[in-house]
Amino acid sequence: MTDVIVGSLFLIVSAPIVTVAAVAIMCVAGGSPFFTQERVGMHGRRFKMYKLRTMVNGADAMRQSVMHLNEVDGPVFKIRNDPRLHPLGRFLRRTSIDELPNLINVVCGEMSLVGPRPALPCEVEHYDAFAERRLSVPQGLTCLWQINGRSGVSFEHWMELDNRYVDTWTPWSDLLIIAKTVPAVLRRNGAH
Repeated sequence: MTDVIVGSLFLIVSAPIVTVAAVAIMCVAGGSPFFTQERVGMHGRRFKMYKLRTMVNGADAMRQSVMHLNEVDGPVFKIRNDPRLHPLGRFLRRTSIDELPNLINVVCGEMSLVGPRPALPCEVEHYDAFAERRLSVPQGLTCLWQINGRSGVSFEHWMELDNRYVDTWTPWSDLLIIAKTVPAVLRRNGAH
């Protein structure tokens, strides 16, 4: 209930930002400004996650050609200066504006405001039992990983943070993570 109410308020407040960003994407990159991608939620349930599009059209088809540029360990694929980004893409990612449509998933009950970030199915396929524990709670818009370096931390440390969240969750810890998310986003540490 809290996720739906607070998520709805955040969605209304962020609507002007998302609208301006969507129009800018259409002007700069053409095509739809929104992007949906299958992600893995709580207990392995799959859902379509909404984001603002940060890459050029057809970026998925180009993934294999840029795999050698991967900068992170584990089953995750991330590139700081991804050549598939359109001109606004880097800015949208660094400011986390591209993730604001995730609030739709929160309001629909597919995600929570706080919880481990939803992974791609191709990543989850390579999880061991330790990593799979992160799927025992609702996946979220923000999390310990988000406020502790994001893409700047190793995959192992990322999983440790998510498991710490699973083991120590309280409503108060969620409020603390939400409070720390704003300065973390403004600092842009590990955001790419």
